[in-house]
Formats: sequence, C-alpha cells, structure tokens
Amino acid sequence: MNSIEKKAVRTAALSVFSNTILTILKLVVGIMIGSVAIISEAVHSAIDLIAALIALFAVKTSAKPADDEHPYGHGKVENISGTIEALLIFVAAGYIIYESVNRLMNPQPVESPLIGVFVMLFASVVNYFVAMRLFKVAKEADSIALEADGWHLLTDVYTSLGVMAALAVMVIIEFVSPGKNIHWIDPVAALIVAAMIIKAAYTLTIKSAKDLFDVSLSQEEIALVENIIRSYKDTISGYHDLKTRKAGNKCFVEVHILVNPEMTVLQSHEITREIDGSIAEKLKNVFVTIHVEPCDDTCTPKCQTGCLTKFFKENK
Repeated sequence: MNSIEKKAVRTAALSVFSNTILTILKLVVGIMIGSVAIISEAVHSAIDLIAALIALFAVKTSAKPADDEHPYGHGKVENISGTIEALLIFVAAGYIIYESVNRLMNPQPVESPLIGVFVMLFASVVNYFVAMRLFKVAKEADSIALEADGWHLLTDVYTSLGVMAALAVMVIIEFVSPGKNIHWIDPVAALIVAAMIIKAAYTLTIKSAKDLFDVSLSQEEIALVENIIRSYKDTISGYHDLKTRKAGNKCFVEVHILVNPEMTVLQSHEITREIDGSIAEKLKNVFVTIHVEPCDDTCTPKCQTGCLTKFFKENK
C-alpha cells in the first residue's frame, strides 16, 4: 500500500469516527426535544456512517494488488461501493418522508428548539471540514468511494443548515408570538431534507455505477493517449482498435500499433515500452496493453484513421 492509499484509508477512518459521534448526538437531541427533523438528520448521519464504513472497506480492498482470481485488480470495488452508498441515501430519504408525513398528520410540539439549532450548527461545521478533506484525498487517490462519501457529508451540511434554519424560525416565532401553531415547520423541513438527499443520491448513482459497465475514459484522456501515440510517427506506421476503460481509480488502455515488418522483436518491444512509459507519465494508475502488427501499406479501413505514413496522407 503506497502513501496515497494509506492517506485514503486514514481519511475514510476519520469519516467513520465523525459520523459515529454525530449520529449519536443528533439521535439523542432529536428524541430529547421531539424534533422529527433532527431525528431525520440522525437517520441521514446513520446512512452516512454506513457509507463511510463501506468506503473504508472499498479503499482498503481496491489497494490490494492483482492476483490470480482478479488479474485486473480490485478497482471496481470502489464503483460498487459508491453505488451502494448512493442507494442507501434513497433508503434514508424514504424513511424521512414517511416520518415527516406521519408528523404532519399527527402534530407534536418541539421542545427547546434552540438546543437543536446549536446541534445542527455543530454538525454542519464538522461535516464541512471532513467533506473537504474527503474531496481533497479523493482527487489525489482518484477514489470514487471517498468522493461519494464526501458528497454524503456535504449533503448532510446543507440539510443540517436547513433544519437549523427551520428550528431558528420556530424559536423566533415562539418568542414573538407565543402559543402560535408552528409545529408544521419541523416536518416540512424534514421533507425538504429528503428532497435534497434524493437529488444527491441520483447524481451519485449515475457517477459511480457507469464504470461498472466498462465506460471508456473521458474524451480528454483519450485524446491525450492518441496524441502520445501519434508522437511516435517516426517509428510506427499507425494504430487502430484503441480501447479504454476505468475500474475504480485504475485506467486501462489497449491499442494495436503498426510497425515496419522488417523490425526485430526487440526493436518493436522497445517501442511499446516507450509508449507505455509516456502514457503512464500523463495518466495515473494506468495499465497499458500494446499489440504489435506488421504494416504492409495496404491501409485497410480499420486502420486508416490512425495511419501515420506519408503514403496514406498523400492518398487520403
């Protein structure tokens, strides 16, 4: 496990710790003052805790080297992790909606909402700093699991601030107009929380699940690979069948290159080694497979788009 992977594991562990504390704090205060909005936030944090545990497992597992059973490594564990984390948010949203509608139909007073204001403020500050740390390390490690965990916490920041604002409004109204019916504000705030986390869940599901279907690298990354290959126009005749995919934080590139048929195996191998190294300098965690083929200047339709010979350029 390299230094970046160790940092990813430590950051995931930090998320587990912070979510454990906040889940307990919100649940205790929510039950104590009778706020369904704070209880819904406790449920949200509990889901975040499960997501953080999944992320911790994912970054540890994805860091394992390839083996006989997993020759391409364990990178997709992160994509599976991110997808599960996103689906868990949908579950949390469903529970929050159920409790909120029930509270609207059966109103109950919220005792000491000011305590809830301070708890939500504290939760927002803690989650914000942990989320920023997750995003920073996720970018360094190219970890979809940590990024998903970061979005979990950032969503929690927004929802906590929303609940805090609702409770603050209740405090103000109670002070200005005691006895007024304001109990509906709490469940309505919880419904807004549910709507916000459903949106976040949808975005996370799309982003984390797409790589499970071997989606190619971005257009920018593919263009980068093609430009590197074209830079060897003096030693190769062309290329074709460029394929790319991503699994977790690992990139895979496969391409066929055309060389002079009189070139020795050693010479062609040296070219593939140089191209591999050039791509690895530009893309992190990339695994390159290059197939060598002899070029006889026939320029079949398959290889015409990647032809680098003067013959093709002059007769294009």
